[in-house]
Amino acid sequence: MKKRYSKYINLIFLIIDVLIICAAAFLQNDAEYTNPYFLGYSILFWIISSLFTKFYEVYRYTSFFRIGNLLITQALIFTLGYFSYFSVFREGIVVNNQAKFLVMLFTSVTFFKLLGLYLLKKYRTYGKNYRKVIVLGSDNSAKKIIEIFKKDKELGYQFCGFFTDKEKTTPEYLGKIKKSFAYIIKNEIDEIYCSLTELDEKEVKKITKFATKNNRIIKLIPNANELYNKNITSEFYGDSTLVLKVKKMPFELIENRIIKRIFDILFSFFVCVFILSWLYPILFILIKLESKGPVIFKQKREGLNGGDFICYKFRSMYVNSLADEIHASKNDNRITKIGAFLRKTSLDEFPQFFNVLLGSMSVVGPRPHMNEQSGKFTKEITNYMKRKAVKPGITGLAQVSGYRGEVKKKKDIENRVRMDIFYIENWSIGLDFKIITKTVANIFKGEEKAY
Repeated sequence: MKKRYSKYINLIFLIIDVLIICAAAFLQNDAEYTNPYFLGYSILFWIISSLFTKFYEVYRYTSFFRIGNLLITQALIFTLGYFSYFSVFREGIVVNNQAKFLVMLFTSVTFFKLLGLYLLKKYRTYGKNYRKVIVLGSDNSAKKIIEIFKKDKELGYQFCGFFTDKEKTTPEYLGKIKKSFAYIIKNEIDEIYCSLTELDEKEVKKITKFATKNNRIIKLIPNANELYNKNITSEFYGDSTLVLKVKKMPFELIENRIIKRIFDILFSFFVCVFILSWLYPILFILIKLESKGPVIFKQKREGLNGGDFICYKFRSMYVNSLADEIHASKNDNRITKIGAFLRKTSLDEFPQFFNVLLGSMSVVGPRPHMNEQSGKFTKEITNYMKRKAVKPGITGLAQVSGYRGEVKKKKDIENRVRMDIFYIENWSIGLDFKIITKTVANIFKGEEKAY
């Protein structure tokens, strides 16, 4: 197993557990267990409950005590869901072997999980499935973590050396801290461990920014006299060595991306079926009556990771050659009468729900800019690239905060990018609901910059 596959290990455990659920059900020789409703419910409930219990968030440093806690918690929650199925959906039906099914399920899950983790640890002792790590600092706490890397081969860490601004003569000393960035890139280092005793706040911020930009994991070796904020989580290596990890951004977690995608599909499907189904024919007639040209305006925009996609809108302008180059402005004579109404109420954006269903956009996210604008902003605006880390949205935090429409001065786009990055770093499904609610309110209220 090559190290690049390590991120799929917990997914493999999930697939094994789903197969165990199916096997345990079929071994009961009872139609109540093998019907698709029970199997579908059990598998779905198992997956959803595992997201809340973090059952599959098991890492190379996770202790067996922690794994035991996860197994017990998952068992208790799934048992409640299991009996709820028969109480709610199969009320009044006597089902045999309920205890037998649960015992078979959790005995098998526990056995295969522990066996898999044991074999994985053994595999790592042979130098496989490893992570290349370096340490920045040389104080006592740094020395402890280095000792764990060197001694506990089953953790799967390949210690490459340490950097410090203090002169050292040991073979593991790689140089001054400022030289570490080039070494990390050249030697494809996976994780960076920083001593907070030796590094000041400015240096840590600089290293964190570098790690984020280059997709490296950064962990902090704490100073016992300091308190740390909510963006830090604690991990224990060995019996008592504490390491702090900078929390992942919300969209770095696969469960958040799945939740957002499911919501996008359900919400967009609702809009397309119950609103666009009757709104489209009406607008088709009104747009065609006023001016010649297509009803749907298609424009190439920049999407996820800077890739291009075709963005759909109801046409709100007379057909013109500058539509892909110049953004609409106040009293723009290219805008039709029906187009002015559509833009004022944001109804022109509704075809983008098809973009959401196709997967090129999200309901909520940073608004996509024209390619020409995007190229200009990328060069001029600090952190503009960060907003490309997620799918563009039909509406966004910047838009409901008053930063929408024409960009007249640099401050306009800077404020928009600032709000977009805040959204990316603080996303929650609740925040999406708030933005959608405010967007709907603005449609009826009208906005000054909606032209």
